[in-house]
Amino acid sequence: VQLQASGGGLVQAGGSLRLSCVASGQTLRSSTMGWFRRAPGRDREFVAAIHWSGSTPYADSVKGRFTISRDNAKNTVYLLMNMLKPEDTAVYYCAARFVGDFYRDYQLGRKYAHWGQGTLVTVSS
Repeated sequence: VQLQASGGGLVQAGGSLRLSCVASGQTLRSSTMGWFRRAPGRDREFVAAIHWSGSTPYADSVKGRFTISRDNAKNTVYLLMNMLKPEDTAVYYCAARFVGDFYRDYQLGRKYAHWGQGTLVTVSS
């Protein structure tokens, strides 16, 4: 499966962006999809995930501000980011997995087999 992320850009603190991740080559209907990010000088970190059942865990740092969703008809996953902060500045990556124990390790990037190329989000203060 190939993943294409888009929607990043420059936004002021307090603003919003919606990231999209379009898949091709395989349906996402039975997948777990995740969003991760890597800020300058930092390790990649988990942001949010969505299980095929609809379960949506979030990192504490984005809970209440970000919303992950999916449109199976469009084979697309979204990340709506509200109330953005300068510390949200990072390259955001979408990822997909089709096997494994979601509830045990949804936050582990190494458990995702397929990755998009990343889209840069810059939040100015």
